[in-house]
This record gives sequence, C-alpha cells and structure tokens, in this order.
Amino acid sequence: MRYQVPRGTQDIQPKDISKWHKLEDMIRQFCYVYNYDEIRTPIFEHTNVFKRGNDSSDMVNKEMYTFQLENSATSLTLRPEGTAGVARAFVEHKMFGNADLPVKMYYVGPQCRHERPQKGRMRIFHQFGVEVIGAKSPMLDVETIALGWSFVSALGLKDMKVLINTLGDDESRAAYRAALKEHFKNDIDTMCVDCKRRYEQNPLRILDCKVDHDKDIMKTAPKMEDYLNDASKQYFKEVLEGLDALGIPYEVDDRLVRGLDYYTHTVFEVVSVNKEMGAQSTVFAGGRYDGLVEYFGGPEGMSGIGWAMGLERLIIACEAEGITLDEEDGLDAYVLCLADSVHKEVLAITTELRTNGYRTDTDYLGRSFKAQFKTVDRKHARCAILIGDSEVANGTVNIKDVKTQQQYTVPMEELIPTMDRIFGNVGCGEINEEE
Repeated sequence: MRYQVPRGTQDIQPKDISKWHKLEDMIRQFCYVYNYDEIRTPIFEHTNVFKRGNDSSDMVNKEMYTFQLENSATSLTLRPEGTAGVARAFVEHKMFGNADLPVKMYYVGPQCRHERPQKGRMRIFHQFGVEVIGAKSPMLDVETIALGWSFVSALGLKDMKVLINTLGDDESRAAYRAALKEHFKNDIDTMCVDCKRRYEQNPLRILDCKVDHDKDIMKTAPKMEDYLNDASKQYFKEVLEGLDALGIPYEVDDRLVRGLDYYTHTVFEVVSVNKEMGAQSTVFAGGRYDGLVEYFGGPEGMSGIGWAMGLERLIIACEAEGITLDEEDGLDAYVLCLADSVHKEVLAITTELRTNGYRTDTDYLGRSFKAQFKTVDRKHARCAILIGDSEVANGTVNIKDVKTQQQYTVPMEELIPTMDRIFGNVGCGEINEEE
C-alpha cells in the first residue's frame, strides 16, 4: 500500500518551513506593536459553537467536519473558522469584565473545511486572524483593516485592493431582506438549490451565489445602500473617511456580503489582482459582528470586529509577485570530526556551542574531511570547527571563519569568547591568528 496525505492536505516540509517561520515572526511583531495579544482555542469545539440557529452559510451547511463521540450524545466539530471559538472564549472567561475594553486578540493556526481542493483552497489550511471585542467604533474598523493592510504591504505585496461594503444595522438589514425576498420570489424556483435554501434562511447570501450570478434577476437586485437608515449610512461614511485619512485605497462593492451570517455593518475583502492567483484571490477578509457575544451568553449589544488571512494564499500571492520568503538561515558553526577517536569530544564541543546560542551541527556518518567540508558549504556555515587527535591532545580548537577565510587556533576554553568576537557579540579583542 502506498501511503500519502489525504486529499486537500499537505506536508509542510523542512525545506519550506522557513517561509512559514518568517510569516509567523512578522505576525507576532505586527500584533505586538498594535497591542494585540495571542489567544489559542481548541482545534475542535462543540458543534453548536459553529452551527447557530438557522445559519445559511456554506461552511455550516456543507463544509464542517462533525463527529459524534462513541456512546455519547456529544457532537464535536473540527474548527472551520476562528471567530466563533474566540467569541466563546471571550464569554466563558468573562473577558467582558476587563477594565480596558476592547479586548484585542490574534490567533495563528489550522482550520478544517470539507471543500473541493484547488489552488489556494485546502481542506486543512492555516489562518492568521484578529478579533477585537467590546467596543463599536468606525475607527476600530479602520484600525483592524489597517493592521492587515500594513502587514501585506510590509511583505512587499503591491497587486492588492480593498473591497468594502456595509450590511447596516438590524433595522437596515430587515428592510433589505424583505426587499430581496420580494425581488426574487417569482424566480427562486429557477435558481440553484443553495439559493432556494438561502431565500428562506438569509436572502442576502443569494447575492454571493457563484452559480446564478450572471442571471438578469441577479443583476437587477436591489442595492443595500437604498435600505440603510441614517445611523448605518453615517457609520459607513466614517469608516471610509478613516481609510482615506490613512491613505488605504478601497473600492466600495455593493454586492459584497461575505460568507458568514453573523456579520453586521462593515464587511471587507482584501484581494490580489495578480492573474497568477486564479479564482482564489482573497488574501484576508472579515467584518463587524454584533450578535456573537450575546449568543454565547455574554452581555447584550457587545460588538466585535475581526478578519482572517489565509497563510497558504498569502504565500501564493508573494510567489505571484516574485517575493522570496524562504531564505534559510545558515549555520553559525559546523564541527568537523577528523578522527574516529574524538567523537565524544566533538559532541561535547557541539553541545557547548549550542548551549551558548550558536546554531551548530556535526557529522554522524563518519564521512571524509572533504565530504564534511561540502556540508559546511551547503549549510552556509559561518565557521568550521576542526577537531582531531592533535587538537584534543593539545587542548585546542581550530576555527575557520568561512566568510573571511581566516583561521584561528585557540585554547579549548577560549572557544566561546573567540566565537563571540567573530560574531561581534562582545567588544573587540585580539584573536591569535594562525598564519
């Protein structure tokens, strides 16, 4: 039997992991300066954390990995998105009692959805997301968008644009839903199965249909802006003014509704316009939500906003624009074993270097000096440490600085101080250079 990863999943191999580390390091740096703290929620939750009431989203109706525990009525679901779990944790741990609301959080981790795999769409995928819960302000909407926009800009991505819309408050959405039902009522029987379901559950989601989007009935559908009350119009106006103030380019898309039912007011997507991205061009997206905290038993009317960024898609977007993320760091030192009799001493020196923070490796295959030195080159080691019988007998080590091609012979106890001087970790001091 030939074993391989399940369809829609991938192995992130050691040769590729450096690009992921770079992204994750940048994520933590950006969230630190924006004062967002990391939260880690379980990879699975009780199913009703995600399946809430009459939800019309494809994620809930088609894509969740749900399983029943044996001899138990408990239904659990692998995490398909991050917001619901974070909102549940916010309520469960009574974060709403924090004296300095809003609570600003971010997460990085895998999500699971049973979708048709394609470029940029996996069944296990990774997201960087932010959630800000406990305050409702147009400027907070702008801040969260600015965090994501600054992040992709810092990576060097240029073929990007912000699509933004408003779904208004409860009153505005109720009026708009009624208008949509009236508009589609005579044609709904000719539309796809999903549209028929959405017509009853949430007619706004019909506008997101990928099957019937070219039909005339879709092109003549009412626009949300015609059903916004004054408060919703003013809220959205202030969001756009905030984006203008920060110089973030955007395009108002009156058909943008997003794929999840809990959104209110501001919704947005940041997409790549690079043709290499194909159909999956959305890099990060999200919006404001007003009902989640209350659903989980928290205070009424406590609002939140967040977005999620697909790391796989982010990597594809960088590759499409020729941005390199996988520049692997070389070794600080490689210890060459010049005799079978000094293996223990070589291991001791390797361990000492590592203990002092130097990224170090050595040979365990008993290869020749020439073969070991090829590894020094392949691993881009800054220093080659040569240990043989004579070095052990004399209590010395030979250090070759590959960068400068200088070689030093120093007492064993001077190994770390010498390395510190080579790497500039201490003040300048004399090194006994061997001619």
